[in-house]
Amino acid sequence: MDNREILKELLDARAFERRTVVLSSGKTSHYYFDGRKVSLNPQGAYLIAQIICDMLMNENVDAVGGLTMGADPIVGALGPVAYQRGLNLSLFIVRKEAKKHGTRQQIEGPPLLPGQRVVIVDDVITTGGSVIKAVQAVREIGCEVVKAIALVDRLEGGTKNLEEMGVRVESMFTAADFGL
Repeated sequence: MDNREILKELLDARAFERRTVVLSSGKTSHYYFDGRKVSLNPQGAYLIAQIICDMLMNENVDAVGGLTMGADPIVGALGPVAYQRGLNLSLFIVRKEAKKHGTRQQIEGPPLLPGQRVVIVDDVITTGGSVIKAVQAVREIGCEVVKAIALVDRLEGGTKNLEEMGVRVESMFTAADFGL
């Protein structure tokens, strides 16, 4: 089995709950996806990082990051694997809002510079809200968003919303891949 197949099995077994839930968008769904149950697992984190590195190989990317919390474990896992594979990346986390104290930053990590090419990561895309917040934050400082990468696209309009903003979306899997 290759990395994608193994990751798909882990996600299906650990990250999906097939029950009725209310999502952050306010919509009701017949399943819940919590990617952190896999991205915070050593095997899952390693597989996710390997696959993202594969997805970045020909992109000429300077930095990778995303909105806290869904992106945090993905970004953390990506660092050592990217280093091992010779990818010179800066990593960052976007806060939901700028800190009210200290440096008052919204983006944490090595400073992003205008003109840098960045990729936004997240565990799931539903309406795209989390990715959109991250895209807006990095665009405000002049970075170019090359694409967004998600573990799972719920196929509920988020990809379309992002594409309308000029952001190419590449998901590892869709809800349909899991029979949802």
